[in-house]
Amino acid sequence: MLGDPRQSAGTRVLLFTGKGGVGKTTAAAATAAAAAALGHKVLVLSTDPAHSLADALGVPLGAVPSEVDTGLYAVQVDGQRAFEQTWREISGYLSAVLERAGVDALQAEELTVLPGAEEVLALLELTRQVTTGPWDLVVVDCAPTGETLRLLALPEALSWYVQRVFPAQRRALKAVRPLLSRVSGPAVPQDDVFDAVERLHRQLLEVRAVLTAPSTSVRLVLTPEAVVVAEARRTLTSLALYGYRVDALVANRVFPESSDPFVAGWAAAQAEQLAAVRRDAGGLPVLVAPYCPSEPVGLAALTGFGQRLHDGQDPAADAPDGPDLLGVRRTEDGFELSMALPLARSDDLDLTRTGDELAVTVAGHRRVLALPSALRRCTVVGARLAVGRLVVRFEPDPELWRRS
Repeated sequence: MLGDPRQSAGTRVLLFTGKGGVGKTTAAAATAAAAAALGHKVLVLSTDPAHSLADALGVPLGAVPSEVDTGLYAVQVDGQRAFEQTWREISGYLSAVLERAGVDALQAEELTVLPGAEEVLALLELTRQVTTGPWDLVVVDCAPTGETLRLLALPEALSWYVQRVFPAQRRALKAVRPLLSRVSGPAVPQDDVFDAVERLHRQLLEVRAVLTAPSTSVRLVLTPEAVVVAEARRTLTSLALYGYRVDALVANRVFPESSDPFVAGWAAAQAEQLAAVRRDAGGLPVLVAPYCPSEPVGLAALTGFGQRLHDGQDPAADAPDGPDLLGVRRTEDGFELSMALPLARSDDLDLTRTGDELAVTVAGHRRVLALPSALRRCTVVGARLAVGRLVVRFEPDPELWRRS
């Protein structure tokens, strides 16, 4: 049972993500180590199935938080075990259906394992630790960017399905189950299957409540290379679309100035990319980590790395105030819905109004917004991108306002 979705008083949460290979695990572990050195009680948790956190810390990790040093704890979530506990009823039903269709029992079991299930259950463990644990700071080493974005979009997507489609299916099956069971056997889901889906849905909503709390923010790790920076720009937009706040960028493996022509060439190319990152960051801090002569592995090396990265600042400090990610305001003619979409381009943007919902798609990432009551009685009359925000204009529909 997960705790109250309201975070424990004072719990700060930092999520580190980025393109694979940019050093996000090192940045996460170093931040946790530097915070613990200042006297905070810190948990660093990995949702990355690569299990690189144990390698970075240089200690074995298990499914239960273990103390690495005074005030610093670490855990590698056993996603498979948690998945089996949460998904047991649903996977059992799916296996029965596949076996009736002639699929071998072992193949049926493999087919019922959801892609990304371990990461989903890792986020459930994160929520449990944040809402019930004794931590001042929880640092999360997330999976690479693509997987993280799909994962963070899941709670709202599943919520839409459970709230709109699922109840109707459950009512219909409840009415005809006695007849269908005699014909179809286990192919007809029982109430425990529906209960399991609803329970998973509630848990994912608790995950989203933790991840979108004011004390939670994302650190986007990159290396100053053109391909990596281009992906980081898209990720910054996508995170805002899904309602997640980025409070800093981490530029890792930055070459120092050098008289060596080879190193100097790399340093000049990186300086150009860093200038572009700072220009596009919209005032976000850019934390710079120099290229180390050796890989920072182990507590001492990570602590020093984290202290240099944060330049003496407290990594567990409160998240800085930023602009609202989503808001509605009254205008002379109606209303404006405003959403932060940094670095979005109009060519990549698509809006669709369906009933009481507004679907916003940016570069292949889609979010469905349930409109508040006032906007449901309005029509969309225009939209524009302005200074990193999407602004959608609504005007009252006289017919709908008369009915209300």
